[in-house]
Amino acid sequence: MFRSIGNAVVRHPVWTIVAWLIAAVAIVATAPSLPSNSDESSFLPKSYESIKAADLQERAFPSAFTPSAIALYQRTDGGRLTAEDKKDVARITKELGEKKIDQVQKVVPGQPSEDGRYTLTLVQMDSKKAGQPEQADAAKVLRDDVKQLAKGTDLDVKLGGSAAQALDQQDSSKRGEALIGIGTFVIILVTLLIIFRAPILAFLPLITIGLVSAIANGLIAYATKLFDLQANSSISSILIVVLFGVGTDYFLFLMFRYRERLRLGDEPKQAMINAVDRVGEAIASAAGAVIIAFLALVLSTLGFLKQMGPALAIAVTVTLIAGLTLIPAVVSLIGPKVFWPSKSWQREPENARFAALGRGVRNRPALTAALSGLVLVALSLGTLGYKATFDLASGSMPDTKESMVVQDEMQKAYSAGAAAPTDVYLSSTDGSPLDKGAFTAYASKLGAVDGVASARMTQVNKAGTTADFTVTLKYEASTDKAIETVGQVRDVAHSDAPDGTEALVGGMSSIFKDIDTAVNHDYKTVFPVAAALIMLILGLLLRSVVAPWYLMGSVGLGFGATLGATVWIFQEGQGHSGLMFMLPVIMYLFVVAIGTDYNILMIARLREEAREGRDPREAAGMAVRHAGPTVAAAGFILAATFATMMLAGNALLTEMGFAVSFGIAVAAFVMAMFFTPSLTALIGHAAWWPGHADRAKEPKAAPAPDSDGDLDSPVRDPAGRRT
Repeated sequence: MFRSIGNAVVRHPVWTIVAWLIAAVAIVATAPSLPSNSDESSFLPKSYESIKAADLQERAFPSAFTPSAIALYQRTDGGRLTAEDKKDVARITKELGEKKIDQVQKVVPGQPSEDGRYTLTLVQMDSKKAGQPEQADAAKVLRDDVKQLAKGTDLDVKLGGSAAQALDQQDSSKRGEALIGIGTFVIILVTLLIIFRAPILAFLPLITIGLVSAIANGLIAYATKLFDLQANSSISSILIVVLFGVGTDYFLFLMFRYRERLRLGDEPKQAMINAVDRVGEAIASAAGAVIIAFLALVLSTLGFLKQMGPALAIAVTVTLIAGLTLIPAVVSLIGPKVFWPSKSWQREPENARFAALGRGVRNRPALTAALSGLVLVALSLGTLGYKATFDLASGSMPDTKESMVVQDEMQKAYSAGAAAPTDVYLSSTDGSPLDKGAFTAYASKLGAVDGVASARMTQVNKAGTTADFTVTLKYEASTDKAIETVGQVRDVAHSDAPDGTEALVGGMSSIFKDIDTAVNHDYKTVFPVAAALIMLILGLLLRSVVAPWYLMGSVGLGFGATLGATVWIFQEGQGHSGLMFMLPVIMYLFVVAIGTDYNILMIARLREEAREGRDPREAAGMAVRHAGPTVAAAGFILAATFATMMLAGNALLTEMGFAVSFGIAVAAFVMAMFFTPSLTALIGHAAWWPGHADRAKEPKAAPAPDSDGDLDSPVRDPAGRRT
């Protein structure tokens, strides 16, 4: 099949390129815009208690006041607010409400802090638009207006709250995307110039992947709209890295083999056909593993991950098709001039370092496997200290952003949980009015929970069937202590609800509690399904039942080593309270799926060497010698491109960038280079049971004309020389 694809695109390169250009123009011109949502509650299904509570609140208390934006006032000299200051705050609040800003429903004064140094203006917006771009736009207008109204006073005012966080997250995302895009471009360009010393080859993948990126983004927007998926601004940053990083990997897989075929004496066009034929299966299998792993995210209960899975799968699918059609067509059109001005492509280098590494794997496979395995196990010990944090807003932007400063100052000025109180909604089960006499005792039981600062009944709906109890926690909503406390509040709210009533617990801490439950569900479903499907792909590629088990085992060790190192760096080294809650899921998919790419490339080459009559140890040594440079180059570029995510300046992308780049480095330079080839050498022919795919299919013979009239690929002797 891959030989047929190579023949088709090499014989019709212009038509192949034109087809890609037409597809790009058509898709980009007609694709809808990609929406974005920063509302954590929208990531959960309606079956979770926090979402049920939010729905009940909308029905029972449609006019209930829930602030989307909070203006925090303090004196410029940091002192207590004076009577004049309070008059200025009242005036600003009144005039702000009179402006009739889009999305703004109410503007009311808030409570002053106990120390008298702070006070608030609370702004309510349409709850159905929470997290949407319209509210971020409203926050921008509010921020400008409130600062303008405070001019000439002794007040310093900052705007926070969920709408302001959405605005700051949006701005931070744009800056992060720009830095990641520039960093990725520079790293790929410089690395390819060093490897090939050919400017055409350095710029070619950037240009072609840029075209692929436009098509992929358009298709992702179509899929997001068609299936009504949630989107988050962080996905755009991840997509940049996936498209350019994975795309460059497949480009390198192909170009290294194309150069090798030219050195063996193939005519240029035939060299590309043979390259696609030889490496096409490895590229397709590697991409298939990544696509399957990403698609496993549709089993997630979190809308954010549910959307990310298909989006990344679409990106890799388009990249795969480009790697097998667009890039071969462009390179075959240019021919060997693609290597200009370098002449090194004409002669095979000694590859002394990789030859030496290959000899080490061949001569001491047990020692190599033991040492590399020990490194992975040692790093994996860090996973024992893993903790999760759930504040997606602060994790998605720097602490210096205005909304984050407001959040921090409010935690100091008010009760830590005051900015996001927990609500317990008590409803009658038969539609009859509630017994108000039981409210005081019920509120007392809620207030007695360890970690609760206060609990009181705040309102009853018109029918008298639902009461709202506001529970203020002692901890900030996203902390582990708050999530643990809200779990205890739920237990008390359910067990101590009066007869004939039921309770639902809502609020941000309740949402984070449900997200924690959803993530634990994903660990039990997404991980095993992704692993099983990747093993199936490995089994089909290698025609083996044995090899997929130890290959997946090695990748699992790589995942453990990556998570352990990330825990040590960020939790122990930098003092983070925990890692972002979705990081292990994303890390698992990237490290397992993309790490499998390098295992596939190395094992496919090992099988190829074995089929030429080499024994298992010799085949492993030759595979490291010949595939080692490709794996090293691809691993370095992909790890470096993911590392550019650390330039974004926020916790989520910094942790993700480090974790994935470290995991890819481990996959390339520990697993694929040493661990898996040495294990394969030790296991020997049994690794390929029951298919025996490593056995030579026919005795060595001189090349004979194939059905096209071309010569079959040259046979090499055990030393790697052409015969």
